[in-house]
Amino acid sequence: MTGVLIGFAIIGAVILIGYVVGRMDILGPAGRTVLARITFFVLSPCLLLTVLADADVQVLFSSLLVVSLIAAVAMMLVYALVAALVWRRRVPETVIGSLASGYVNANNIGIPVAVYVIGDAAYSAPVILIQLLLFAPVGLALLDLSTSGAVSVKRVLLQPVRNPIVLGAALGLGIALLPFEVPTELLEPFRLIGAAAIPLVLISFGMSLHGQRVLEPGSGRRDVVLATALKLLAMPLVAWAVGRFVFGLEGEPLFAVTVLAALPSAQNVFNYAQRYERGEVISRDTILLTAIGAVPVLLVVAALLS
Repeated sequence: MTGVLIGFAIIGAVILIGYVVGRMDILGPAGRTVLARITFFVLSPCLLLTVLADADVQVLFSSLLVVSLIAAVAMMLVYALVAALVWRRRVPETVIGSLASGYVNANNIGIPVAVYVIGDAAYSAPVILIQLLLFAPVGLALLDLSTSGAVSVKRVLLQPVRNPIVLGAALGLGIALLPFEVPTELLEPFRLIGAAAIPLVLISFGMSLHGQRVLEPGSGRRDVVLATALKLLAMPLVAWAVGRFVFGLEGEPLFAVTVLAALPSAQNVFNYAQRYERGEVISRDTILLTAIGAVPVLLVVAALLS
């Protein structure tokens, strides 16, 4: 469990640096916008390309992928139904809240946790795959269509092609599926650029915390509470139950899929919210609360299943 605590301490330190940057106004009023845009359009696509390009295909397309998919979709559907039908939230805010409920931080938290807790970074690859090639395209398409005011079949079909994050993930998967190994030198520029994505996303997130209060009255507290409860409590329980009783997983695979489901919400969701300027408070507060709450949840999961 030392690995879990070390991983979260490192991430928390970078977020704290971002908070200091925001408090001191080092980057000026446009700083957050610039960081969000360069991360969305340049850094994240390069990072995802290299992560998936290095992944083991046999691990990518395994029962772990299916279990993770079922658990995540279940959380997103529950949130969407409550937000849209009961609370009458608009489509962009519902999409962001749904993503915050089931889109886990499988990269900058999931990879360290997979290494230190499970013992193999490859376990996080299937989760990254389904999130980037399924959840991200669908979520971004809905955000694009619901905020642009124009809906057409052509726009929906071209949305994945127009999105740099989806393109980066698709190219990485294509490289992983090649029957030969791509020379390291060709991927090294993308690794170098992609390495900046995680710290800049965390710094941008830290900057957003300056001058804000978590669960502030009038900020949609019940939305945040619902998304946080689904992400931290319901999702790992569903992943464990589906893995154990439907797919017959035991030992390390069952432990891995439960741990991954217990990860906090991804900073990517906040990045998407910033990009479309909708649901920023919901995504920010849910990410922060799940990042804090994930530590005791992961400790309990490890104590019961490791």
